Amino acid sequence: MYLTRFRVNTARPGARRLLGSPQRLHAAVMSSFPCLLPSDAQGATAPSGGPRVLWRLDHRARAEVLLYLVSPDRPDLTHLVEQAGWPALADPETPGWETRPYTPFLDRLTTGDRWSFRLTANPVHTIRRTEGEPRKLTAHLTPVHQMGWLLKRQKDAGFQIVEKPDADRLLPGGTTYKTKTEHHGDRYELTVGDQRSRAFDKPGRSAPSGRKPRPVTLVTVTFEGRLDVTDPQLLRRTLTQGLGRAKAYGCGLLTLAPLARTA
Repeated sequence: MYLTRFRVNTARPGARRLLGSPQRLHAAVMSSFPCLLPSDAQGATAPSGGPRVLWRLDHRARAEVLLYLVSPDRPDLTHLVEQAGWPALADPETPGWETRPYTPFLDRLTTGDRWSFRLTANPVHTIRRTEGEPRKLTAHLTPVHQMGWLLKRQKDAGFQIVEKPDADRLLPGGTTYKTKTEHHGDRYELTVGDQRSRAFDKPGRSAPSGRKPRPVTLVTVTFEGRLDVTDPQLLRRTLTQGLGRAKAYGCGLLTLAPLARTA
């Protein structure tokens, strides 16, 4: 497994085209692996359900956008450097991206470890407006429900979100209730932000005769916080297979970082 970081040159027209379409960026990411045939690129996962290609965009600032990849094979991002990087500065020693082996880090994970984490995800659920109507997949749009979406998945993902000490909670117990809906806003070391709604065309999507296919609509949010490792094996699976839906479009990649030191 490999972890890769690429800084996008947002001033270039090619970069703006890629950033404007998750479909284009997905195709560009999958083109980084010579071993993948075009027919394999859409799934981006092994037939056995093993590690897959995951990617995520981190918008640190307007002019600082980082692309992260986790992949079973080492990528070649030469084409991305030419389209959306700094090709004049590239050389064999610094080709325009950084790739490091990821497996040694994964192997060191142990129960009880505490990490900072970052995850961009597509929190969704199914609803039925009327009795007998087929259930429809729809996005969670409020931070409370988006947070609940992640909390419901933490056990099966091999981690537990850290709870705040009572002294650090603004609300009594950190949790309030309204119409039987749990609000987690002050209970956990967890924030939800950078909500984005994107609509884009997906090649090959069919529609009734004479009509234009409806675009794919994708709502994403970014979670940040602290977690404890509860099951290293499950967490390794989460880190290499992703969490949630829309993995082909930049969702599901969970990354860990050491906790910031405090004085």
